Amino acid sequence: MPVERLMPSQEARDLIELTRDVADKVLAPKVNEYEKAEKYPDGVFPALGQAGLLSLPYPEEFGGGDQPYEVYLQVLEEIASRWAAVAVAVSVHSLSCFPLFTFGTDEQKNRWLPDMLGGNTIGAYSLSEAQAGSDAAALSCKATPTEGGYRVNGSKAWITNGGKADFYNLFARTSDDGSRGISCLLVDKDTEGLSFGKPEEKMGLRAVPTASANYDDAFIPDERLIGQRGQGLPIAFSALDSGRLGIAAVAVGIAQGALDDAVAYAKERKAFGKRIIDHQGLGFVLADMAAAVDSARATYLDAARRRDAGVPYSRNASVAKLVATDAAMKVTTDAVQVFGGYGYTQDFPVERYMREAKITQIFEGTNQIQRLVIARQLAG
Repeated sequence: MPVERLMPSQEARDLIELTRDVADKVLAPKVNEYEKAEKYPDGVFPALGQAGLLSLPYPEEFGGGDQPYEVYLQVLEEIASRWAAVAVAVSVHSLSCFPLFTFGTDEQKNRWLPDMLGGNTIGAYSLSEAQAGSDAAALSCKATPTEGGYRVNGSKAWITNGGKADFYNLFARTSDDGSRGISCLLVDKDTEGLSFGKPEEKMGLRAVPTASANYDDAFIPDERLIGQRGQGLPIAFSALDSGRLGIAAVAVGIAQGALDDAVAYAKERKAFGKRIIDHQGLGFVLADMAAAVDSARATYLDAARRRDAGVPYSRNASVAKLVATDAAMKVTTDAVQVFGGYGYTQDFPVERYMREAKITQIFEGTNQIQRLVIARQLAG
């Protein structure tokens, strides 16, 4: 049953209908096969790009959809309810366009942003390292200033779409000045000296690779420095506020998919002479699942509306990410329980939803980091 959404305009309502149509025709028929086979969804991202779904929160002047974040996130949720891995890649793509759009010069934006938003390319974000996840200031990948640019040496880890993306936001150390020694570089996939490791063997989101990147004396021209030298960490963290909202929306999409499947199954399955949904014990479980999904959606929409209004939303983004991803883990686990033994098999997608929900509590800042952000803001 489609989610009843209060959209801000007729254009937004039409966009949701378009997203549902594309998701049902392009994503839903492939997701089970591709996830089981860990097969990359070639053709899926171009189809989303042709529908205008890869550039929604950016201005039309650069090829974007000029949609408020409130609308973009609900589109992302609809995608996630069919195929979470694809939705995560779309969220990361939007995140990867943020540094250039927000901190780039007019010349840089005019030169690169239209291609990045045009629907034919997809981006990736390279912040984490093997020993620098939550503690991003500890990264060690070096970009040594040289004539005309930088020589990059080192490795980055946990890159969504690593080896498949067309461009990468690289955060690398340009000096030894601690957190002030990190800069942001926009790296093309064909950069000489850039290579990728074997994709991680993951619990979920298997169709879209997560890989490490290795830089071996790779040259990045000066013109690809985004923002000022040493400004990389503030750029990364400001982008992550938006990225956390993307993951919150993905988590709600996963939870909604699990709820829909659990309700449909509970209406069909019978025990003790009646549908299992009519047994109060199970009906209450489904009611709690529905309440969790609705509440999680409300938290990310509140944060998105604050972002759209131009008011501070960092704490709200952390709240949304925390609430939505914890809810997704609980709802998907309960969905497996509703299916009983069948829920533990690959005959139904609820076991996949549960595996996919787990990572949402970890990336774009673990939920422990979200609690830290919230607590620090409460402390002033």
